[in-house]
Amino acid sequence: MKNEPNETAVRAWTQLMRAQNAALTQVEQSFKDAGFPPLTWYDVLWELERGDRAGMRPFELESHLLVPQYGLSRLLDRVEKAGYVERRPCDGDGRGQVVVITKLGRQLRRRMWQVYAPALNSAVADRLTAKETATLSRLLGKLLP
Repeated sequence: MKNEPNETAVRAWTQLMRAQNAALTQVEQSFKDAGFPPLTWYDVLWELERGDRAGMRPFELESHLLVPQYGLSRLLDRVEKAGYVERRPCDGDGRGQVVVITKLGRQLRRRMWQVYAPALNSAVADRLTAKETATLSRLLGKLLP
């Protein structure tokens, strides 16, 4: 087969996937142990909190998350039902919506960060030097579109 990846690329890919899975499992378990919703909820709240105060259109939110459109719609339904986001009509688009984080959502995101930060340290920062972390960040950035 033409253009097969070399053994080093295959090993790097495998290690990347295993490292991602291990880190995500650790973070998810930390949230579960603390009685919090899953990481996807945190990601939605974080993107909305750091975004425009007027909110984000679902397609804008989708571009920042690793959730397909159909999954995002169901996720937003659950987060909205819990009172952490609101969907409002979009000015200039009668059928469109804007998703806005609520005060309760901001409070939850901050409480979740108290669990997330140590989990990130345990999964990454405690295992690498500052220089290695910077190198990893730079290298992974090269893999992004």
